[in-house]
Amino acid sequence: MIDQTHDPALKSWVESANRPDTDFPIQNLPYATFCRRGEERSRLGVAIGDMLLDATEAFDLQSMHRVMSMSHSARADVRRIISDYLAHYSTGAERFLHPISGVDLLLPTDIPDYTDFYASIDHATNVGRMFRPDNPLLPNYKWMPIAYHGRASSVIVSGAPVRRPWGQIVSNPAGPPVYAPCRLLDYEVELGAFLGRGNPIGESIPIAEAEDHLFGVCLLNDWSARDIQSWEYQPLGPFLAKNFATSISPWVVTMQALEPFRCAAPPRPEGDPSPLPHLTTAGDGAFKITLEVWLRSAAMLDPVRVSRGDFSSMYWTLAQMVAHHSSNGCPMRTGDLIGSGTVSGPERGNRGCLLEITTRGAEPLQLPNGDVRRFLEDGDEVILRGYCEAPGFRRIGLGECRGVILPAIAAP
Repeated sequence: MIDQTHDPALKSWVESANRPDTDFPIQNLPYATFCRRGEERSRLGVAIGDMLLDATEAFDLQSMHRVMSMSHSARADVRRIISDYLAHYSTGAERFLHPISGVDLLLPTDIPDYTDFYASIDHATNVGRMFRPDNPLLPNYKWMPIAYHGRASSVIVSGAPVRRPWGQIVSNPAGPPVYAPCRLLDYEVELGAFLGRGNPIGESIPIAEAEDHLFGVCLLNDWSARDIQSWEYQPLGPFLAKNFATSISPWVVTMQALEPFRCAAPPRPEGDPSPLPHLTTAGDGAFKITLEVWLRSAAMLDPVRVSRGDFSSMYWTLAQMVAHHSSNGCPMRTGDLIGSGTVSGPERGNRGCLLEITTRGAEPLQLPNGDVRRFLEDGDEVILRGYCEAPGFRRIGLGECRGVILPAIAAP
């Protein structure tokens, strides 16, 4: 799976792509959907340094959906063609380039469905201890990837503001509730993954083929209203606490670009059950992806990093999520989005949400300007960043996913 497009010595005639600090060297080539300023027509772009290659004009690739629906081998061929084009200058090639700062970045594609998983055992354990100190993990967690169906219509692109939601809130677990703006608003740093080819209803995707159905990954922030969630989630799970907004980055880093960062999934601890056959796979199914959360209050000039997590530590892999999701014959469709669930680790510095970092607000986060945060306040901006590093290969990035919290609207 490693080919000439991953060569760390490969350079581009787009000079900004050769800078050591860029997220988008020629070894990356993430896709994005964009509009040129003043136009309504959307186009498919490929990031290269601080520029965007118009792949619709240069290669007649009309949309992200078109590339997503290709076979795995066809997508690899397209990557090689684009890589060669950006590595060897041809007269007039610059006419297809636009500064990223000068275009409008859109949602990558139409998203038919969105499912959010719960694949970090550290996150599940940290949260479980707060609510069930004697039994943090429920028995099913180590047998299957836990998930809930989200709301695709409220998936928004990085930079779109997030309005503080209203919902039912209780001070006593037995009720009664009041209808009020969320008081315990939180973020969750996740990796999103887009599906390429789907499967017919009634047929499952075998675990050995699951990665061939994955197109690429993005940054994902699954905003969470913790107080609304604590009242509503029994017995069927999250609803209004999650479906008001989910932010994703505009960049989709392809599975081909991630190949140099493939690694073995963590070994199961002694005593943990082996996955059932439909979730068992050979080979390295994890990816070394670092995910960071940065926070800036309205009173701060610069953001501060509040956590750094490692996606390769997840208990369940992306392939296992896809195989399990379709194992009952559920039809997956091109453009479907899955979220990994909060990416957390055992230490406070790698916990992926404020609920964990502050232990439900009991241990507030201290900001450099003297402010403290138990949960998000109006005007706060959350910035997710991600990147991949491995010896012998060029560092690549996932860009950023940003969102600013707006006050709740007036009472209905």
